[in-house]
Amino acid sequence: MGALRLLVADGNEIVRKGLCAIVREQPGWEVAGEAREGREAVKMAKQIKPDVAIIDIGMNLLNGLDATRQIANDSLGTKVLLLTGHDSDRLLVQALEAGAHGYLVKSDTADDLVSAVEALGHGRMYFTERVSREVLAGYLEKLKNPAHADHNSASRLTGREREVVQLVAEGQSSKEVAISLKISSKTVETHRANIMRKIDCHTVAALVRHAIRNNIIEA
Repeated sequence: MGALRLLVADGNEIVRKGLCAIVREQPGWEVAGEAREGREAVKMAKQIKPDVAIIDIGMNLLNGLDATRQIANDSLGTKVLLLTGHDSDRLLVQALEAGAHGYLVKSDTADDLVSAVEALGHGRMYFTERVSREVLAGYLEKLKNPAHADHNSASRLTGREREVVQLVAEGQSSKEVAISLKISSKTVETHRANIMRKIDCHTVAALVRHAIRNNIIEA
């Protein structure tokens, strides 16, 4: 078996370099790439096809949840370990739904990180000890019975609509969003209208609150 190749994605340089240092300390592991934001992480995952991607949930331009969705949907074989600064049952469910195979809180230890990466590298899932068995069991039961799934307003947004929500919530104008996503301003306005209708909000402030509640951006 060759070296375990990892992609490390975190917008905070100190955190990212610290994660890379932990990875490089492990025999048989290598840092195949580093990314500073979510869109870059998705692009690098496609290019280098790492075994494991360590992704911060709170990145700019494209958050870790949506980056995970895109990596999982591309069927690259890359297992994603999501890192979050805060823990919640709702966030765990969102991580699972996005396709993450592991979930750690940044207050967990370096040993936890090593254990998580080892598990993902061997095809197993790994979750922080803070995760309640009841939440995990409830999610697995929901997979068996999709009729009982929670179809909230956030889950009805498409991947592109979530991207627009994040960029608008981060303060970008429609023109800036169009440039970021390489689409027309008219298409952005159409997305914004659909988003406002789906989540039943009518101001940018309300959209920002929605983005924070649903972990699209961090407060």
